[in-house]
Amino acid sequence: MSIPDARLPAHYLVPGSSSFAEFLSQQAPELLPNRRSLPAGSAESLAPHATTIVAATFPGGVVMAGDRRATMGNIIAQRDIEKVHPADEFSCVGIAGTAGLAVEMVRLFATELEHYEKIEGTTLSMDGKANRLSALIRSNLPMAMQGLAVVPLFAGYDLAARQGRIFSYDVTGGRYEETAFHSVGSGSLFARGALKKLYREDLSDEECVTATIQALYDAADDDSATGGPDMARRIFPVVAMVTAEGYRKLPDEQVAATADRVFAGRLQRPDGPAAALT
Repeated sequence: MSIPDARLPAHYLVPGSSSFAEFLSQQAPELLPNRRSLPAGSAESLAPHATTIVAATFPGGVVMAGDRRATMGNIIAQRDIEKVHPADEFSCVGIAGTAGLAVEMVRLFATELEHYEKIEGTTLSMDGKANRLSALIRSNLPMAMQGLAVVPLFAGYDLAARQGRIFSYDVTGGRYEETAFHSVGSGSLFARGALKKLYREDLSDEECVTATIQALYDAADDDSATGGPDMARRIFPVVAMVTAEGYRKLPDEQVAATADRVFAGRLQRPDGPAAALT
């Protein structure tokens, strides 16, 4: 009886790039999401789409929150999708666009960062992480041209600069650093409008969480593809915080308590809190 060879294949042992995506493109390109062939025409209506993500910085870090609704045209495809995911210990990414491809891209991005750390023995800088995600988005451009776009929002705590940072992207992989707050997705216009009146540079972490939930509430109020807090089903936004201590997803009970306070305030003032005129 022959004993199977348990050694790794030779190409796994050859020194090369610290990029896992590059290694995969050479050894098993069919596993990359962007290598799948599609028929001609738009495929936008064939897959669920994730909608609105918001992020805002505060003196100790950054908060990211996402609504829970995924849509297919005028149909609600899912009511409790999770759109905010950890990228590594000190960063997170929120997905907007084609849900299935976006989730695969987030998983590949997290593997990319972990692979780099194992190969190089150190973590990428915040700018380096943002650039790696830009490359993954750029590789998806052919599918984006057929309606299957992925436009994430990336945020994290920069250990060197000792502050939270936010990066947005376009479908070509263009990378843009945002100041203070940002939002992506179908309800982003309304969410950014809400954050403009609520944001302050000296927000506490709890106030920053409340501001992002208020922004998602306003987005859901005007955008049918964005799901606000579902009080009947007790489905609330996914909220994550990244500080010098690392990534932390807020417990459902904490988010629910904040959403309940926001909802109670909306019963008295449906358009939300007013900004001071100064």
